[in-house]
Amino acid sequence: MQASMGLQRLWHRLASRLLDRWLAFRLVEPESFRLDATCPTLYVIARPALTDEIAIDRLCRDLDLPDASQRHQFGHVSLPGCFALPRLRSSRGAIQGQHSTHLQHLLDALEADTTLDAQLVPVSVFWSRAPGKDFGFWKMLAADDWAWSGRLRRLLSVIVNGRHLEAHFGEPIRLRPLIDDPEVSLTQRKVARVLRVHFRRIRARVLGPDISHHRTLMRGVVDSRPVREAIQEAVTADGSTPARERRRAERYAREIASNMSYPVMRFLYELLKRLWNRLYEGVDVYGLDAVKAIAGERTLIYVPCHRSHIDYLLLSYVLYREGLMPPHIAAGRNLDMPVIGALLRRGGAFFLRRSFKDNRLYAAVFNEYLHRLIARGHPVEYFIEGGRSRTGRMLSPRPGMLAMTLRSFARDAIRDVAFVPVHVGYERVLESNSYLRELRGGQKKKESPLDLLRVLKHLREPHGRVTVSVGEPLSLTDFLNETVPDWQDDSVSARPAWLNRAVPLLGKTLARRINDAASLNAVSLVAMTLLATPHHTIESDLLAHHIGLLVRLQRSLPGSRHCQLPAGEPADWIEHVASLGFVTRQPQALGELVTARPEQATLLTWYRNNVLHLFMHLGLVAFAFRNNAAFTLDDLDALLSPAWPLLANELYFAPPVDPRERLKATLAVLTEEGLLQVTDNGWRRQPGHLESSEHLRLLGQPVQPTLERAYLLLASLLRYPSGELTRQALEEHSRQLAERLTLLSGLNAPEFFDKRLFSGMLETLEQQGWLRVENERLFYDESLRLTQMRSRALFDPELRHRLVRLTRQ
Repeated sequence: MQASMGLQRLWHRLASRLLDRWLAFRLVEPESFRLDATCPTLYVIARPALTDEIAIDRLCRDLDLPDASQRHQFGHVSLPGCFALPRLRSSRGAIQGQHSTHLQHLLDALEADTTLDAQLVPVSVFWSRAPGKDFGFWKMLAADDWAWSGRLRRLLSVIVNGRHLEAHFGEPIRLRPLIDDPEVSLTQRKVARVLRVHFRRIRARVLGPDISHHRTLMRGVVDSRPVREAIQEAVTADGSTPARERRRAERYAREIASNMSYPVMRFLYELLKRLWNRLYEGVDVYGLDAVKAIAGERTLIYVPCHRSHIDYLLLSYVLYREGLMPPHIAAGRNLDMPVIGALLRRGGAFFLRRSFKDNRLYAAVFNEYLHRLIARGHPVEYFIEGGRSRTGRMLSPRPGMLAMTLRSFARDAIRDVAFVPVHVGYERVLESNSYLRELRGGQKKKESPLDLLRVLKHLREPHGRVTVSVGEPLSLTDFLNETVPDWQDDSVSARPAWLNRAVPLLGKTLARRINDAASLNAVSLVAMTLLATPHHTIESDLLAHHIGLLVRLQRSLPGSRHCQLPAGEPADWIEHVASLGFVTRQPQALGELVTARPEQATLLTWYRNNVLHLFMHLGLVAFAFRNNAAFTLDDLDALLSPAWPLLANELYFAPPVDPRERLKATLAVLTEEGLLQVTDNGWRRQPGHLESSEHLRLLGQPVQPTLERAYLLLASLLRYPSGELTRQALEEHSRQLAERLTLLSGLNAPEFFDKRLFSGMLETLEQQGWLRVENERLFYDESLRLTQMRSRALFDPELRHRLVRLTRQ
């Protein structure tokens, strides 16, 4: 026995020396954790594997953790510093556990001697990021599953994956408190069960569920009951044959389905890592710990904002880098291009047509495919906005994918689904030139494979940093229980009655949570300030003071709970923005000026609109003081209360729960910064010759476009008797007036007269009870007219006169 143990230790020592210089860890999660230095530490792995023990021994030396190769003496028992749980064996279809000798000896020793203690640290080592598969030699080699591997395959995997390891440490488990607790009946089986549950959660978080063979998955989709029923409907409607319609369904399945491949994912990771290092100065990630905490328990659906074509590549890269399974990504069929489409498909993309409401069979195939992904626990990603935002604002959520997700969940609600909102903030987006053209009124350009080559020429240009901020995850079960408590009563129907209520509310909630995760950067701060000046020119020192003020205001009274602020000093931010080509610095005898040429100013609107919602609570109050020297709290509250819902719904942020308390907090912060002064009868703005007066004007200017649109809409409506105008006529007339105002003002902002903004305002007025719709006509009462008359106090006489004259045309 001793000779056998000696040979085993000799082999372990020899293998360690051979592998020590080869092994390298790509990720260690978490980076640091607390251990009790007075308590012996034993590491536990999920399954017996010499390579795992060697890797943990190497990692402990690198991280200065307790030695994993050291043996510990507990009474008369000597135990290794690292041991494995025994494999689970199957007996006639039932999984049975096996006895863990090391764990049982440890527990017996601690129960026999109350002075002894130990802490167990579960460690998961991943030699690749591919879940187990039962096909293909190279895919077997990549799979992280030693259950049936031989020594040759293990050796090959060490060679291939040895420099790409991941290690995930669990929370240490102190055994003495558990043994001393009289209410805890501690057995070896219970401790082993806790450890196995932990290992399963980590494996699910990192690798996701096992991926079925591509052909097997498609065959299952086509053979499903909903698709078979759709095939039969197509046969009846078109006079076709079942065989022909089945081939059409199979063609649709091949067109849709992803074919995720671990070697391609690893190749894309290495490629993207070099791309981001060349393209950006860094990728900052915030809020991912909340996702890691639930990744092993719920099906994750990532819903990022859509600002660039590289959003999905960037998010998949970040998740892979941080030790999470990259999602299956819904992509438009226009991206299924030669070469690029095949690469994206193997990286996890599945493709969908822009519209398939008139193709019942295609809809059935796509719905079934999405349902199987969600039901099996695969992480999924899609953009609720549908397309990229050309204006920088959050677009109105599209109902399609959200409705399909809700139907899938209602059909099989065994496992909870968690939506993960993600905001991606760029300092310079790759599509700057195309967005500039479209912001000036140009037509949207269709994507082509040549677009990739056009992007490559920009690799040497500076693009600053990019921020990936994760917002608060949303449990779908909790959301449905709160908003439509009766959802389980009608979960069998293909289209439940509650769907029409739940989908719009879910889209609005997710859009707000995405915006809630927005971060500020140097470009957005400079854009907020420079675009508020009449000629897009400002003194350099005033610009530095104002962007510093914006950051201090967000720190004192943030526009969202998850808002991230830039590091550094305002002077450095201005220099950084100038280096990115967004502004021009002009030396002048009386002091340097910072200016934006017309094309620069047009592009800066995109970056300002990314974060506009974060400053509405401050800007609305500042705008009110622009044309009014003083206010009492009651007067200011009465004037601004109707504006909150309009701003919140247009810019997708949560309106204050208590507007009056929020108003008091805003006034206090502005007073603390010297922008307002307290009087015996409320608040008063500072004298106009002071710099603080200019700061107040700059802070309030970004609110003006939304308030102008609302004034144009109400003035157009109130020109006609109640019930005379239709919704469509009012939207179009208001859009034409807004377009005319931009031309008369010399503005170049197509988003100012976007018809969808007026449609959203009408929805808000209807929700707030200011309007009612009967037979497609708009009805209002006298309270709306009084509110519109009161709102005139917000505008200066010149602007008020221009708006009144415009609405009379």
